[in-house]
Amino acid sequence: MIERLQKYMAHCGVASRRKCESIIIQNRVKVNEVIINELGFKIDTSKDIVKVDNKRINIEEKKVYIALNKPEGYVSTVKDENNRKTILDIVKVDERVYPIGRLDYDTSGLILLTNDGYIYNKIIHPRFEKNKVYIAEIRGIPSSEDIKRFEGGLDIGGYVTSKASIKIINSYKNMSRVRIIIHEGKNRQIRRMCSLIKHPVISLERTEIGKIKLGNLKKGKWRYLTSDEINSI
Repeated sequence: MIERLQKYMAHCGVASRRKCESIIIQNRVKVNEVIINELGFKIDTSKDIVKVDNKRINIEEKKVYIALNKPEGYVSTVKDENNRKTILDIVKVDERVYPIGRLDYDTSGLILLTNDGYIYNKIIHPRFEKNKVYIAEIRGIPSSEDIKRFEGGLDIGGYVTSKASIKIINSYKNMSRVRIIIHEGKNRQIRRMCSLIKHPVISLERTEIGKIKLGNLKKGKWRYLTSDEINSI
């Protein structure tokens, strides 16, 4: 079977297709012992030998789907240039899994990992509009005008956010606990949105992705998705 190199790598569970493209450009991939750095390169999956970082890769036969309650202080990548702890320091399985989307270094909560490129795209692509629910502690108490601005869309730097939801759960002297729902995943999106309405984030936790919930999964622990959760995707 003839297939684009980055697509084959994603099917092997190396990383998402976009991340695989980055790996190819970095001269980390060999096909039949020759370094390949062309994104349009195609291979014959029946006979070509592909290596990433000098380790041979193969199609993952067993598909796995994992939910992790990521603690603060971990990055949501397979490797980190600054040698910070990654979520793969927590999730140790035989299969080569990669995260679906990301959570910021200082954000905790639900993140999914898989070696299934199809499921990855079903969650990550904006057109599927999977709701992501967060609980945040923010400074101050948002006014009705603040809430209207947040929910109507904000320019977070060359990008206007889609409609969102923010509800006050409770409030204190100069702090509020809020429930936020978005379906996008731009870099530090919620923190940037809250800063724009002058209520910066103190702490942030993601609790739901679509119909998959964090539930009582403790911080730093992970579990396999149930069949019902996989089917919901």
